[in-house]
Amino acid sequence: MPAGAIPQMPASAPVRVQIPALGVTSRIMELGLERDGSMEVPPGAYPVGWYGGSPNPGQLGPSVLAGHVDWEGEPGAFYGLRELVPGDTVVIDRADGTVATFRVDRVEKYPKDDFPTEGVYGDIDHAGLRLITCGGSFDEDTGEYLDNVIVFAHLTG
Repeated sequence: MPAGAIPQMPASAPVRVQIPALGVTSRIMELGLERDGSMEVPPGAYPVGWYGGSPNPGQLGPSVLAGHVDWEGEPGAFYGLRELVPGDTVVIDRADGTVATFRVDRVEKYPKDDFPTEGVYGDIDHAGLRLITCGGSFDEDTGEYLDNVIVFAHLTG
């Protein structure tokens, strides 16, 4: 368990995310899976999406949120994700009125064809948070970014 991590919280769906270091606030929608088994993505720059197949933020395991870096030429909810640093906070308002506060452990970039599936979705011994967006170079031919930026964080309060 990361230093400073606290025990898990009871189940409650996430409704809003705030990232103070980036000045970001977004409501949260639930995401499922596409037919090919990949995670759905939000339908626009906002809102951020929570993968409903992952734990609720604050529960044991890695809760997964996804957001766009940009959308139709405008910055998306997770535009500045790559700029977060260890120690920054991510605050999740939950449906039961409680708040789950996470502290960033690290921010990493991975090629999309080498996505760390186990590191993002696999079992962990604490309440964690994964924030995912696109990053790296943009491929004009495919209209997609070549990499993913992933923030790894742990529950602190």
